[in-house]
Amino acid sequence: MSETKTARPPAAARRSRTLLVSFLGAVVRPMGDWMPIAGAVELLTQAGLDAASVRTAVFRLKKRGWLESRTGSGQRGYALTPTALEALAAGDEVIWHARQPADLGDGWCLVNFSVPESARAVRHRLTAHLSSLGFGNIGSAVWIAPARMLPAARRAISELDLTDQCAVFVGDYVGGQQLVTTVRNGWDLDGIDRRYREFIAEYEAHDDRLDGQDAFVAYLSVIDRWRKLPFRDPGLPSEVLTEDWSGPAAVRLFERLVADLDGPALAHAARYWPRT
Repeated sequence: MSETKTARPPAAARRSRTLLVSFLGAVVRPMGDWMPIAGAVELLTQAGLDAASVRTAVFRLKKRGWLESRTGSGQRGYALTPTALEALAAGDEVIWHARQPADLGDGWCLVNFSVPESARAVRHRLTAHLSSLGFGNIGSAVWIAPARMLPAARRAISELDLTDQCAVFVGDYVGGQQLVTTVRNGWDLDGIDRRYREFIAEYEAHDDRLDGQDAFVAYLSVIDRWRKLPFRDPGLPSEVLTEDWSGPAAVRLFERLVADLDGPALAHAARYWPRT
């Protein structure tokens, strides 16, 4: 069956899933890769979800192989699986260490693929994956990113078993259409910049004296909001970006927020874990 927009889960279900994934990465891993289900439900309820949505999101991640049932200190709970830990670690490379501008001299990685119409669902998954890695589309089935994204591109292609349908190149820009024009055609830089500016506008007045539940809710909100931003930012060389590009300012703000909030937020979460 082909993937269509109508097949996507409702917005509320997507928010439950994304907030749960943020919770797993930012809270459950530091707490030992295991969570008590009752405590997790309570904490995510504090963050704005309802208990039924949390349990549904947990069930779905368990079906995807991210969680496995495990009792801890007499309490029912779930442990992160190797699949979850691997996926979260891969995300860390982008989320916690937002891409610094690439070196223009390192060149570019190009991916060209030929996937038949009969396999358009697979083609859609590949383009979605390349896009989430920060690749830009500069032509029919031609995607480009800084050369450092070569290993990620190879991994995405291999995971979808499309090696024979894809050609991957690494090379330099040597002339023709202005590179800035190519970049503008390949990425929605205005949209990426706007989302960075929205993040700054929402959180720049942060109160660094928050504690307890307020700190936990703010911490999870910041991480969940930020988590989606760097995946669309390819970390382009500064030479092809405008002088007022807001990415660096957003990164600095995010790092300050995490430094202010993670201690009190995790201390609050620890109250819902069993004492050993």
